[in-house]
Amino acid sequence: MPLSIPSPSESVWMIGPVPLRAYAIAIIIGIVIAWWLLERRYRAKGGPEDVSLDIAVWMIAFGIVGARIYHVITTPGPYFGENGDLTKIIRIWEGGLGIWGAISLGAVGAWIGLRRRGLRIAPFADALAPGLLIAQAVGRLGNYFNQELYGRPTDLPWALEIDPENIVGGYPPGTTFHPTFLYEALWCLAGAVLLVALERRFKLRGGQAFWLYVMIYTAGRAWIENLRIDEAQIVLGLRLNVWTAIAMFVVATAFFVWRTSIVRRSDYTDEIYLDGQSPEHEKAGTAPETVEATGEDRRASTEEDDSDTA
Repeated sequence: MPLSIPSPSESVWMIGPVPLRAYAIAIIIGIVIAWWLLERRYRAKGGPEDVSLDIAVWMIAFGIVGARIYHVITTPGPYFGENGDLTKIIRIWEGGLGIWGAISLGAVGAWIGLRRRGLRIAPFADALAPGLLIAQAVGRLGNYFNQELYGRPTDLPWALEIDPENIVGGYPPGTTFHPTFLYEALWCLAGAVLLVALERRFKLRGGQAFWLYVMIYTAGRAWIENLRIDEAQIVLGLRLNVWTAIAMFVVATAFFVWRTSIVRRSDYTDEIYLDGQSPEHEKAGTAPETVEATGEDRRASTEEDDSDTA
């Protein structure tokens, strides 16, 4: 097909004995972009310096573990099936990371890191939200290079060509498919722009931007996931990830409404720190008698000592 999208011929490049994988590169680039945006947005909200990188380490570590666990649980065939290989569980560079697990355990990692620093999670999550969408868009390029997670056959001008050895579902060589990686990447990029615009227009805060991010992403993921033909658990006629997207959309909507009711209260403040954890509170709590004596206090003390000695 003249106007179809060709798939890359290589997804791994060797630098000496070290393999350089497109999937890993895409994830790393996405993480760096998300962190760069997070750092600037969090500082603009009043967040302290050098926090975002520390919390990002917690998020990445927990998020990768969670993403892999979710993928293995929802796609057990390659690992526990008749011809399964348990060693594939740790070979994440070959693909297979579930976004739902990444978000869930990544949030746990962020919460732990922020609590250690005495910081609230809502402002941090709001600062992170647009960067997450952009990171997810970049990460989908890894699926493109791996020739995986594509959609049903199509003859549209933007159909995706797949090498015969990577075609699933028993379709003949030369079949072209929906480029679901491209659909999701474009959806995420458009969602990031929309999210920032709505955040500025309606002064979103207190977790509103984060839950709106989840709503935007899941709304797109539900229909994109339904196009895919790779192996998946089917529940009541739909892929498990479709049901997960629907459930997460409902949950995110409920949390968005809840957070909106909170931020509309007259006594709500956009406090970055947990109660009693801000640097100003610590300074204010310093007892006057513990302050080191200076100036006239030291001179008076010296005179009293001299008088006692005489």
